[in-house]
Amino acid sequence: MLSDLFTPAALSVSELNAIAAELLKNQLSDLWIGGEISNLTRATSGHFYFSLKDSTAQVRCVLFKQAAARLAKPLCEGDHVEVRGKISLYQARGEFQITVNEVRQVGLGQLFERYERLKMQLQNEGLFAAERKKSLPENPKRIGVVTSLAAAALRDVLTTLRRRAPHIPVIVYPTPVQGAGSEHQIAQAIQAANERAEVDVQIVCRGGGSIEDLWAFNEEVVVRAIAACDLPIVSGVGHETDFTLSDFVADVRAPTPTGAAELVSPNREKMLALLARTRSRLHEYLLQRYQKSAQTLDFLAQRLQHPRDKCKQQQAQLAQLHAQLGFAMKQQLAQKKHAVVQSAAMLPNVRPNVAQLSQRVLGFQAALSVAQRNALAEKHQRVLKQAELLEAMSPNAVLQRGFAIVRNTRGQVVHDAGDVKQGQKLNVMFAQGAVDVQVLSNTRQKDLFE
Repeated sequence: MLSDLFTPAALSVSELNAIAAELLKNQLSDLWIGGEISNLTRATSGHFYFSLKDSTAQVRCVLFKQAAARLAKPLCEGDHVEVRGKISLYQARGEFQITVNEVRQVGLGQLFERYERLKMQLQNEGLFAAERKKSLPENPKRIGVVTSLAAAALRDVLTTLRRRAPHIPVIVYPTPVQGAGSEHQIAQAIQAANERAEVDVQIVCRGGGSIEDLWAFNEEVVVRAIAACDLPIVSGVGHETDFTLSDFVADVRAPTPTGAAELVSPNREKMLALLARTRSRLHEYLLQRYQKSAQTLDFLAQRLQHPRDKCKQQQAQLAQLHAQLGFAMKQQLAQKKHAVVQSAAMLPNVRPNVAQLSQRVLGFQAALSVAQRNALAEKHQRVLKQAELLEAMSPNAVLQRGFAIVRNTRGQVVHDAGDVKQGQKLNVMFAQGAVDVQVLSNTRQKDLFE
């Protein structure tokens, strides 16, 4: 039929289950579901399989081994619980199921909501910041413990401290650690330890229990008391899987009360071993120092001399030096006398002849006077000749013969008549005086006698 051509193709069962699983995954997430546990089965692999039901319906659930190991209390048939996990479809059978990640007892939902709200508030205030945490002392003189005197945690702490550091005194600040009003008493014990300041570090601890048993350490008054304490605080509340707000605000969080005692106390066996090694090194050093000093002492003892012998030795050295000094002085005196005799003998040979040298000086002086007179006469004759020649070449001599010198207004000598123009003023210089003239014509006048 024609309508069959427009009918969509049918889905396979696998495709239908895949679509349904994807819808469940996207639409149903992060939900808490409450009900009663029934048909609880634990497989050999450690996984738990059960149904969560109410008066009218039920749903299959699976709790894998890793998630089950985190539970504070194991699952029991008939328990009323709230679970959260991944809601999906087991596609092989088409069965709707919940893969559980968290389990809480019915009625704890409000506590967890309160826990998360207070945790966020304190975190925003910076009470959990790493930079405000104090370091633990390496060798405390006294250790304080805030806990109940009847708590097994106190026995564990004291046993650990007695084993690791029996020399360190322990001061207990007793307080109830659970029950109504216990949070205020815990906070008062922490404040008292801080005000008395008689310990170097303190432990706030209690043993494991349910979330209700540990709830006092989630109260704001306890958290703020720990934050305000000037002493370093180690939190050892519950087991390793238990986390309280006191753990976040404390300077160090220990997994157990025993772990807290190990964190605050030095290891006695390690300290003794270190002390033994130090003692051995010190003994070896002292022995080497003693042997070296003994050898030095023996060497100095061999060189040690009696003052009388030393004095005699120095007197002998003094006499020897006195004799050497006398001999050296005599020898040097004899050498100087011999040098004087030799110099006296050489003196007549090197003494200058003053009379002969004086006669030579007089001869040099007479020759110098003659030479000076001759040179002066020669220079005088040369000057006279140069004067005569200069006088012959002088323009004044030419002017005396009737010549004149013609200059223009710039003082330049005129050599050519063609260089002057009509009306130009000139200066004519004669042997006696000069006159200014003006050119009337630049043509040559005819000779009167032509």
